Order: sequence, then structure tokens, then C-alpha cells
Amino acid sequence: MSFQPIIPSTGLAGWQFLQNTLDRQVKAHEDSPIVQKAVDYFAENIAKITSPKELVQDRRLLEVALGAFGLSEDINNKFFIEKILAEGTSTEGALANKLADKRYAALADAFGFDTLPQTGLTSFSDKIIAQYERRSFEVAVGAQNDTFRIGLNLERELPDIAAKVSTNDSKWFSVMGNPALREVFQTAFGLPSEFAQVDLDQQLAVFKDTALRRFGTNDIADFASSDKLEELTQLYFLQDQIKQTASVGSASIALTLLQSTPAWT
Repeated sequence: MSFQPIIPSTGLAGWQFLQNTLDRQVKAHEDSPIVQKAVDYFAENIAKITSPKELVQDRRLLEVALGAFGLSEDINNKFFIEKILAEGTSTEGALANKLADKRYAALADAFGFDTLPQTGLTSFSDKIIAQYERRSFEVAVGAQNDTFRIGLNLERELPDIAAKVSTNDSKWFSVMGNPALREVFQTAFGLPSEFAQVDLDQQLAVFKDTALRRFGTNDIADFASSDKLEELTQLYFLQDQIKQTASVGSASIALTLLQSTPAWT
């Protein structure tokens, strides 16, 4: 039986409960038979893998590898993943470097098949397994409440981006290239889903301007602080609830109109 997190309610109350019980629930997830079986197999066999082709041909290894980077949906896209891994990130023209979704670059960079394969290193399996366990926990949470999954992702990934030695604009582009982080900022700022189709430089300008107005800063590094991170998370949950309520309200109005329309005889 797979692990099922305990989430008694939605909104900020449910989020607070999840935060208060997070360590215990993560441990229960890691100790579950399904997760243990997956990570044990990975630990025992990943060092034998020396090429992208070998990795994609072993579905059990690939499940953990992709799950560690939030790419489980690509489990059947073997040719695509093999190409991502084979080209790596060492050249500007590599496929992973061209994609807006930076999870692929992180995957390719971690395995290093284009330069020096990392699979044989003693610490490699521990690193990937730790990422897989946390990511798969988030997936389990998302099965019950996807907003909370995105909130957990925000807590894990935004500080990493904030700590990078790069320009503030580069950090914003990393946020924009991460589907879950983009969802947080886009929802918190009240921007429509169609906003993603706007020119990237224009998106950057809007994100930075809105952040400055709402939080008094547009420096991504500032959002790594516990206060700003909590403020951003709460605004995201609030705006998401407003969006969900509006959606339910629109559906209710539409149903009422349909029910009140005279039937044709």
C-alpha cells in the first residue's frame, strides 16, 4: 500500500498542520515499502550505469532518476530523455540548455554523461535518492492537494535559486523556467495563465515590477528569508482560494441560469 499523507483541511489551516507534522510524515513516506524498494534498487544498481542508453533501458532506475527532478511524467519519453542526458549541458547548443524548463538541465548536469559520468561516485546515489524521496513525498501530497505540493516545492527550490552566484535577472529566469515556482508567483501576483505566452523580457519586467510593489523588493535573494517566503506562500494560498471560489461561483451561476431557462416544448 502506498503512503498517503494526512491533510485534514485545505487553506492556511491545512498548510499549518502539514508544516507542524512535516518531519514525521516525510519519515513515514520514506519508510513505506514502495519507496524503500525503489531506493534500494537504485542504490544497488546505479553505479553499473555508464551511458544514457543503459539508464533509459532500466525503467526502475529511470523512475527514481526522473522522480528526483520532478520529471516522472517523462518516464515513457525514452528517446527524448536519452538525448537530454547524452548532450548534457556543457555546450550552448545542447537541448537541455534550450528548454525553458530548467529541470531538464538539472537532470543532465547531475548525471554528467556528456563530460564525466557521476553514477560511479559513492555520494551520487545518496544525493539522487534524497531528492527522489522529497519529490515523491510532494507528489503524494499533491494527489490530495496540489496547492500544498506547490507550496512544498517553493520552500525547497526558491532558496536554492536565491543562493546561486548569478544576476538577479538570471534568478528570475530560473523561477520563470520552473513550472511550480512560476505558478506560485503568477498566482500570487494575480496574473492570468495566458501571461506565459508574453515575450520573456516583458514577463520579467512585470514580475519584477509587481514584486517590488507587493513586497517592497524584486531581489530573488530576499525571498529566501523565512519572513518573505512565508508572506509569498500565504499570498499564493489566498489568491488560489480566490481563484477557486470565483471558478465555483461562475459554475454555480451558469447552472442557475440553465435551470431557470424555460424548456422548449
